[in-house]
Amino acid sequence: MSERINSLLDRALHKRVLRRWSQMVDRARTVDLATLRRMRSRAREIRRRVDEVLHIADARLTLPLIGTNAIVKPLHSDWAWRPQIWRGPVSPPGIAAVETRQTLGSGVTVFHDCRISELTFRQIRNSREEDLAPFGLRMDVFRFDGSFLSLAIDLPPEAVAGLQRRHLMRLTMAVEMEQPLEIFARLNVKHGPNTEQIVRELPLNEGDVMVEFDLAYTNMNEKRVERAWIDLIFESPEMNQIVLRDVTLARRPRAEV
Repeated sequence: MSERINSLLDRALHKRVLRRWSQMVDRARTVDLATLRRMRSRAREIRRRVDEVLHIADARLTLPLIGTNAIVKPLHSDWAWRPQIWRGPVSPPGIAAVETRQTLGSGVTVFHDCRISELTFRQIRNSREEDLAPFGLRMDVFRFDGSFLSLAIDLPPEAVAGLQRRHLMRLTMAVEMEQPLEIFARLNVKHGPNTEQIVRELPLNEGDVMVEFDLAYTNMNEKRVERAWIDLIFESPEMNQIVLRDVTLARRPRAEV
């Protein structure tokens, strides 16, 4: 009963506030300037609160929902993961004139050798029907006087726990770009003093951008694996906008023959 009364009171109060501000709109055309300044000040205070509510509501109601971690995994996967910048909000959400070794959220680092940085990175909210990740990463590259641009993604400890040479590591991405370019992915696995590296070119002309790294072709010492990371390498990125809508990784053992 109390909830119903509160609901009725809320609706009545809401209608009253709407009526009052409708009257304020009419008065704003004729009142003296001193009164108009006070009205503007009050309107700005209310607008700030309304904008905050709309910002929070849009973030929570836009699909995919923040906090969701739906990942398309290959059969028999024993580990799957999406980096934080594609999973939840980061602070700050955008960076201009990005310097080398700049971190983006947790575990993602930018590397380049530009003398003058004209790189801009911004986390954006995904809202397309086909999006599984709540957030995307937009990279705007203007003049580029360097020789390389890469994103290093540190894999969590779970990725290397029990890692063996019979494992396949799969990288899946959703990519958009203004101009065609080549993107390479390099898996790095550090074991003892050595680091194994496998490089794959992403098939950007295909619908599903996916590559697999077969650890059977490495000399990895399974007993000494310490850490792993992925390098995404962008070739000739000048005057381009690149949007990484999603990046996920998954691990599965190779089928026994």
